[in-house]
Amino acid sequence: MINKASRKQKILKWIIGSLVFISIIVVSAAWYISAQLKPSIKKELRELVLKSTNGLYQLEFSDLHTNLLTGSATILDVNIVPDTNVYQQLIAQKKAPNNLYYIKLKEIAIKRFHPLNIFLNREVNVSLLLFDKPEVTMVNKHFDFNDDKPPRPSKSPYDFIKKLFKSIRVEVVDFKNARFKHINNNGPIPDIDSVANLNVSLRDWLIDSFSAQDTTRLYLLKDVNLNLNNYSYATPDSMYHINVNQLSFNASSGIVNIKEFGLIPRYSEKEFPKVNGYARDRFMIKLNNISLDGLDLPAYLQKRELIAKQMNITDGGISVFNDNSYPSLIRVKTGKFPHQLLQLFNTKLTLEKINLKNIDVSYAEFDRDSKHRGEITFNHTSGSITNVTNAVKIKAKNNFMQADLVTYVMQEGKMDVNFKFDLNSPLGAFDYKGRLTNLDGRKLNQITKPLGMVQVNKGTINELVFDIKANQDVAKGTLDFRFKDLSVGLLKKVEGKQRLVKQGWLSILANALIINSDNPSSNGKFIAAKINYKRQPTASFFSFIWRSLFQGAKYSVGVTPQKEAEISTQIAKFEKMITDRDERRMRRQIRVDKREKSQ
Repeated sequence: MINKASRKQKILKWIIGSLVFISIIVVSAAWYISAQLKPSIKKELRELVLKSTNGLYQLEFSDLHTNLLTGSATILDVNIVPDTNVYQQLIAQKKAPNNLYYIKLKEIAIKRFHPLNIFLNREVNVSLLLFDKPEVTMVNKHFDFNDDKPPRPSKSPYDFIKKLFKSIRVEVVDFKNARFKHINNNGPIPDIDSVANLNVSLRDWLIDSFSAQDTTRLYLLKDVNLNLNNYSYATPDSMYHINVNQLSFNASSGIVNIKEFGLIPRYSEKEFPKVNGYARDRFMIKLNNISLDGLDLPAYLQKRELIAKQMNITDGGISVFNDNSYPSLIRVKTGKFPHQLLQLFNTKLTLEKINLKNIDVSYAEFDRDSKHRGEITFNHTSGSITNVTNAVKIKAKNNFMQADLVTYVMQEGKMDVNFKFDLNSPLGAFDYKGRLTNLDGRKLNQITKPLGMVQVNKGTINELVFDIKANQDVAKGTLDFRFKDLSVGLLKKVEGKQRLVKQGWLSILANALIINSDNPSSNGKFIAAKINYKRQPTASFFSFIWRSLFQGAKYSVGVTPQKEAEISTQIAKFEKMITDRDERRMRRQIRVDKREKSQ
């Protein structure tokens, strides 16, 4: 028994010793081969990059570590830079790409490159190519000779590798925590955008005899995935932060998803105008669940043109606030309507359709006279905007952008509204029409009391229908305003009192002599208002729309220019009566005081 056990131990020791010896030999051989091949690999890598890019790019790195046993390698201190002389030559030959790339990073990790397959079959198969914390700069300059080129190399890269390899395939190329800078050189001044903490994953990159003609591939790739989390950017005027949370993009589907987007003011409503030094609209935008479908990635990469089939926005809010107790900055806003500004974008943009669902919109203002804040809301806004574009080719086919929206004024009155914008009009021509129904007039006190010094005591808005044709200078059209049992109160601000005070006598006069309580009246007479409103050059787009509609509403209620003159006359008479009464009281008091002194 002892001899058998001793023999087993000797056999086991012999096996272990043999394995250790073989391992040492293999490791030593692998190390020796790696050391011997390293200079050759360095040279081949540099020549491969140079040849495959027609001499445009050069690869520089400080060192290369390989491990043939694990099939891994590491390249240190990597710089990939373009040769500007070659680039100029390619421009002259009309072969230059629209984008130049500068890539810099500390390390590239190559995982599982299967060395035996390389040596035996001349096929390079890499499981993972990892770029950790790279700095990528893309410089875009559009050339007309690149228009309508497919998203594939004009010359197959296989021609540059076929003497060395049958194919090169990388299953995954990962850029982790990348810092990306985009420089747009298509204008007189370079436009620079940058983003950090970007993750990009490139799937199934292949060079073989067929891949360059494979129409299912995008620049030799089967797919591209992009993810960006918690991105924040300060606007150039330092008044806002742009926040993007959980952005993802998939190239094969062309879908971009954004969980949250925000344009967030850096200062409160009270501090915002103080920092600016003048009255200025303060925007707060929070939008959720945004998706962009059918994004054309090659068009953006080649020409920086944003083309997509549709955008969907579900849930969110847009609020605007202005404090007019501060002086206004007088600026001419002619030519600054939405469809005119769209044509001025540096980036070419085409969105076939924008779908909106459940968006709350509000406008608020602090009034210098009333010392109160007024607000009007448009709740649960939904609808669509079609043909959002500034591309000449698209406008040649259809030069109208159209918005069809449904919203609820002050949470109650349903309003359907349609805008039609002429994208080619030099005067910014557009039409707008709509219908508001079933609104309790008292709901409007939230804005009429602070901003108009008018309180709606009672009244029902049955229907308000408008149809307007306008441009940047004038709005003309009709407004039909049907209401019932309207009564108002005129207000004033009294020093020392927080609340606005009702002007009793003037309110009675207004309701009795001026305001139409019903339209149509009890005898069936209906007042239809004609609108002919000339815009002030400093008025904004939304102010223009609001004031043109307000002109028609005033006419329907009975506040015509003639009646306004009557109001002014009655107010003057009333104020004179009060002044005379006060003077009589004062003289009477003086006489009383004299009699008391004489006694």
